[in-house]
Amino acid sequence: MVTQLHLISGLPRSGSTLLCALLRQNPRFTAAMTSPVALLCGALHPKMCGGEFGVFFDDARRATMLRGVFDSYYAGIEPGGVAFDTNRTWTGRAALLGELYPQSRIVCCVREVGWIIDSIERMLAKNPLQLSRMFRFQPGASVYSRAETLMNSESGLIGLSWTTLREAWFSDEAKRLIVVPYEHLVREPARTLGRLYEELGETWFPHDFDNAVYDEPDYDALLGMPGLHKVRQKVEYQDRKPCIPPDLFAKYAGTTFWTKQELNTRGVKIL
Repeated sequence: MVTQLHLISGLPRSGSTLLCALLRQNPRFTAAMTSPVALLCGALHPKMCGGEFGVFFDDARRATMLRGVFDSYYAGIEPGGVAFDTNRTWTGRAALLGELYPQSRIVCCVREVGWIIDSIERMLAKNPLQLSRMFRFQPGASVYSRAETLMNSESGLIGLSWTTLREAWFSDEAKRLIVVPYEHLVREPARTLGRLYEELGETWFPHDFDNAVYDEPDYDALLGMPGLHKVRQKVEYQDRKPCIPPDLFAKYAGTTFWTKQELNTRGVKIL
């Protein structure tokens, strides 16, 4: 049974896999890339609220059933262990998570949108013979059209997670959020992880920042983007120039709302 749960969410290509690679070094922690738990909960929840069987469920039974998804998926977790479940949609379910697991926190990895688009374009360039599931296995006409697809607020890889993060940021559930900027994680991993431990009330574990190994080759091959979740062994900042056009990079320069103090009206913790 899952007794201690936290979620990892936020924006894509913003350090969530790296964070999981580090957290899983702690033998008490269970962490990995995107899991199917959010999808399973999303499929189960509507079945208990409508249709011919909706009458058999009250809120208490719905909560028990949804917690059962976590308990079943993490059945192998050791007593006293902490599960970190990763999915970008968790920020859109902050109130539900607060009802199911009142002590849970949502760790949100963030990064400037221009760099996220740039990172995806670099992955596409590394795999020119592949077509990605991100674009429904269709070749994009240009980097501009691909960016528009990514930024769609209802279905885009970046746009959907950006809007749900913004929703949670301004909601009553903002107190659950812990924001981890990508640059802070790669430039100062020890300090950033140490502050995360403090926020979660956990005892510090000595992490090896020169050996943050993680890879999911089968999953990445299924997406048509080999290497997407492969983590470099040493945690360090790598300076580089964007590969996308400068006007496209500049177009999303104002989307980093977490950097604007006047917009942090709920006092979200930023590491």
